[in-house]
Amino acid sequence: MNATPDNTQLNATTEATTERIRADYEHVRKLGHWTEARAFEVRSRRGHVVMDLRSPQIPAGDIDINLDLDHAMVKLLLPADAAIDEDVRWTGRGRVKDNQAPTKGQPGRTVRLTGEIRHGEIRVHRDGVAILSAMFTKEYLRDAQAARREGRYPTLDDPAREV
Repeated sequence: MNATPDNTQLNATTEATTERIRADYEHVRKLGHWTEARAFEVRSRRGHVVMDLRSPQIPAGDIDINLDLDHAMVKLLLPADAAIDEDVRWTGRGRVKDNQAPTKGQPGRTVRLTGEIRHGEIRVHRDGVAILSAMFTKEYLRDAQAARREGRYPTLDDPAREV
């Protein structure tokens, strides 16, 4: 008998827990409680992707984001204590814009960026800036209207808020 696990089972498990986002010539926003995965594949050509990773439904541990961007931008909405670990191959212009990186103590969670970026950028928003980024969307307006009808608070602006 073979005591090692079957590679097809391992690949199927990995694929099942990896969230795939594709944005070719479009804007894609994933806000609020949209996933429970900790691994992501983002592919974009001349697109714009917003990923909200502040939800308490995402299990504890590091988050892995594999990028393949061509003239695209990815905006990450992160908790205040999350740290960025960048291992990206850059071709052309671009960078990770993270003006609010945590400086005190140990980070709560690490977001690992891997892959390749050709003439693109990563923007990281935390705290109030992340809340404002989520609030200035059509999705937030729809969530606020539904919350008003249902007598609850909106969840897209701050998914970690206790109500």
